[in-house]
Amino acid sequence: MSDVVEKPVVAISVKDVTKKFKVYYDKGTSLKERALFWKRNRHEDRTVLNGISLEIPQGQAVGLIGHNGCGKSTLLKLITRILYPDSGSVEVKGRVSSLLELGAGFHPDLSGRENIYTNASIFGLSKEEIDRRLNDIIEFSELGDFIDNPVRTYSSGMYMRLAFSVAINVDADVLLVDEILAVGDTNFQTKCFSKMQEIKASGTTIVIVSHSLSQIEQICDRSIWIHGGVIKGDGAPVDVHNNYMEFMLKQRQNNVSLAQMTEEVMRLMKDKENTTNALKSGMTEEQRDSVQAGNDLRWGSKEIEITKVTVTDGSGKESKFIDVGDAIHFKVDYKVNTPMRDIVFGIGIYRKDGLNIYGTNTMLEGYDRYYVSEDGSYEIDMPEYCLIPGRYIVGFSIEYGQGIPVDYWKTAVEIETFSKIADVGTVRLKHTWVMPENAQIDEADDEDSGSEV
Repeated sequence: MSDVVEKPVVAISVKDVTKKFKVYYDKGTSLKERALFWKRNRHEDRTVLNGISLEIPQGQAVGLIGHNGCGKSTLLKLITRILYPDSGSVEVKGRVSSLLELGAGFHPDLSGRENIYTNASIFGLSKEEIDRRLNDIIEFSELGDFIDNPVRTYSSGMYMRLAFSVAINVDADVLLVDEILAVGDTNFQTKCFSKMQEIKASGTTIVIVSHSLSQIEQICDRSIWIHGGVIKGDGAPVDVHNNYMEFMLKQRQNNVSLAQMTEEVMRLMKDKENTTNALKSGMTEEQRDSVQAGNDLRWGSKEIEITKVTVTDGSGKESKFIDVGDAIHFKVDYKVNTPMRDIVFGIGIYRKDGLNIYGTNTMLEGYDRYYVSEDGSYEIDMPEYCLIPGRYIVGFSIEYGQGIPVDYWKTAVEIETFSKIADVGTVRLKHTWVMPENAQIDEADDEDSGSEV
């Protein structure tokens, strides 16, 4: 006799769901405007979700990720039945509590206590059930004596804390959360996060929409990546997030390439304008060249001229997008117009606002001076490129003697760094944490107490 494997109970079932919205170009707001300017009512049907299908078992925590406008929040509203699909079906088993718009249903002239009863009843609780939970809700909100004041006198933080406290204390079977875990001050946020993990441990099905990938990785068992109205990835959070980050990086690369092409066209147009003005003013050819060189932040006598800069990452792949801490390698090709002695090679790194981050050359570091008579290249290898996320300009130089410019190219290449760590400053310094021996590890923290960053 073979063992029968029980199929997990499905808490949320979404089958072939499509949702469209009408997007008006310039819709009239009054009857008169609609009658006189009827052409303003032109619109297009925009498909936000296109045949989405998924199942979420009971007790599973799922994160929905994707760029703005991909359909994450729309899917969440379909599950709560705030919206209804144009086609397909959505089935949810059990009581649903949603943290989509905190405080929906609050009346400004009622007290916090009165609004607890009003808001909790929206979630389906009876008066007796609310009575039993009232003290827990007030205690969690930390409002104290303010609980009997009208909510119109609350600060935005107090308002959000009360709404969050109600929503998570209704013993829901399904909890839906949309970008609202950053409620209140730091201490309250920590308490909210712990409460979410407690709710998960109790067997509640959780669906979270968030742009904080690390937050999802700490709470969720599964991530679903939505792109262009369809599911592009579904699986373990770390795997899906890595694919998502790689995809978004390529998108940014394409956007930067397009922006660079636009900047290049604008630069050429400006150069043409400068050259035309120079001709009109009777400037010499040498002076015109100087004007054009100034536009590029590039100058020098040009006996030796930089022709190309190649940037590769730690894997040897040519890229101008570098993960913080990864290796980076520069190769600078040059051509020789006139052989020269006493040559020095250099590099400079600048932030976008012009701050000089780092600069050095072969003379400062004790290398020999060089006699250069043929075309060639020099290379710079950095095993750890530790500038924090941002855009940086890297320039290169060829000098003669005591700093006489042969070819200074201050804006040779633009590098962008990225990282999952949101540290601040200019550089990431390698360091180690040593935690207090008497501190207890929180159950939510599955990392080692001392980890190297």
